[in-house]
Amino acid sequence: MRRGCLVLQKNIQSLWAVWKQCHSTAALYVHWPYCKRRCTYCNFNKYVDKSVDHQRMKACLIKEAETLMGMAGVIEITSVFFGGGTPSLAKPETIEYFLDAVCHRAFISDKSEISMEINPTSLEIENLRLFKGAGVNRVSIGVQTLNKTGLQILGRDHTAYESLRCLEMAKVLFPGRVSVDLIFGWPGQTLDMWLAELDQVISYCDNHVSLYQLTLERGTQLFKQIQSGHLISVDPSVVEDMYLQAVKMLAGRGFERYEVSNFARHNSYSQHNLSYWTGHQYIGVGPGAHGRFKPVNKECREARIQTLEPNNWMLEIEHCGHATRKSSALSILQQLEELLAVGLRIKWGITSDVRSRKYPERSFAEMLLPSSRVEDLVHQGLLIFNDDITG
Repeated sequence: MRRGCLVLQKNIQSLWAVWKQCHSTAALYVHWPYCKRRCTYCNFNKYVDKSVDHQRMKACLIKEAETLMGMAGVIEITSVFFGGGTPSLAKPETIEYFLDAVCHRAFISDKSEISMEINPTSLEIENLRLFKGAGVNRVSIGVQTLNKTGLQILGRDHTAYESLRCLEMAKVLFPGRVSVDLIFGWPGQTLDMWLAELDQVISYCDNHVSLYQLTLERGTQLFKQIQSGHLISVDPSVVEDMYLQAVKMLAGRGFERYEVSNFARHNSYSQHNLSYWTGHQYIGVGPGAHGRFKPVNKECREARIQTLEPNNWMLEIEHCGHATRKSSALSILQQLEELLAVGLRIKWGITSDVRSRKYPERSFAEMLLPSSRVEDLVHQGLLIFNDDITG
């Protein structure tokens, strides 16, 4: 009897594997566009609105997710990521109802990563408990800096104390699944300041850290302040040292640099972000969200962008079921180029084996060889081909 059960179990697993090959799995990104204030460096799709219609937003997020998942023929969601904006400003019941609706439409394993970006303002532990109760099992805390002057320059609305308090609370509720975001290279920051700050964060943090070099984006307040000479950019050579010294410090504390900006210990990788970097398809829901998936009635994967402005986005969903503003078919070569571009960000790179499973129609050789520039990179040891590159 027991042996028969084992055989049946193996048969079911085999059938499930075949079924999944014929149908779709996808990661799901959800964009909450609202913030209390606009940071000086940020050019993301975000809006400051004191009268958010939470009920309408909830209904539209659910409707768009259901519509796009149906378009993609998705039977399993591998991970969910709530970004923004400031998704921790959403009501916990919005998150709960959204996840319930997704679970009714597709399978989500109880081990799947459900992440949320958290802004460490006066967020009380009760808020974190409610988000956990709603289904969130991983949080990414936007600390950015512990320096008071740095917080002011970046336009952040929290203090270093609030950041560390939020981090301590999060570690209790989400042990092993707390990430910290930091920005380095802001005007006035020195190498010594940065290393002292990083050392302090490491002493508090969990098993994941993301380090982002400040990027000056046109149209932002910080860009204008530097253009006018009100603030002075950090010398690029100093910023380079900041990154290299940070990599060294984190490695000494047991953190593995598994991606250009991301570090983890105990294999606590961001599974959702790995979906992007390994070419997995993903669905973008919410104002301005991006997606990459193959509709069931189309021949190839599409790049999709949702309508940016929240009110227009909601109107389109209420009339059409989704608010895709632009969709572009991606050729196999374009998909391969994207896979190579994002895959080179991770420590494992992209092997021919990964390429052949996803895009058996084209090889890296067709795209890269012959090329004198590629040959130069190989000779410099900056690009390494595995033995199967021409396959």
